[in-house]
Amino acid sequence: MANLPLESTLADIFVKKAPKISEGGRKALTEWAPWIALVVGVLSLWSAWILWHWAHLANAAVNFANDLCHAYGGYAPSTCSAAANASRLSFWVWLGLIVLAIEGVLYLLAFSGLRDRKRSGWNLLYYGALVNVAYAVVSLFTDYSGVSHFLGAVIGSAVGFWVLFQVRDLYKPDVAPKAPIEK
Repeated sequence: MANLPLESTLADIFVKKAPKISEGGRKALTEWAPWIALVVGVLSLWSAWILWHWAHLANAAVNFANDLCHAYGGYAPSTCSAAANASRLSFWVWLGLIVLAIEGVLYLLAFSGLRDRKRSGWNLLYYGALVNVAYAVVSLFTDYSGVSHFLGAVIGSAVGFWVLFQVRDLYKPDVAPKAPIEK
């Protein structure tokens, strides 16, 4: 399977130029990777559900505050400005929840491939890491994150890519079994 240009560039950075993980460490990582992916996938989906629930509770509280303000303070912008301008569920909240859910699903789907030491499992972790980087870039433009979140995500992603690419060659390519030749 041919590597995509981005994967080749990242491999050059994280395999050829970065410090190496010992052979024992690499084998331990591949042994534990399926279980780590399973736990992280479950926790990611659970977190997405919990955050979705909390976001709806917060939205209900804001709606209640707005209703109280309008009932007792009127509709003038000056009397209800704090409540009326409170954040509600926005595109960015939904995007964050969707990204968290997508990452969780990718980690869960990677379990069987990682357990069988197949490249398809590694690829799913790689795609999850790319989704995380893309979200970090997008989150730069929100009111919720900012530069410090972006820098933390970039550093975390760099460490994740380093680990991923250090063990990449221990995963065998997925090859469909050849059909038997009939005589």
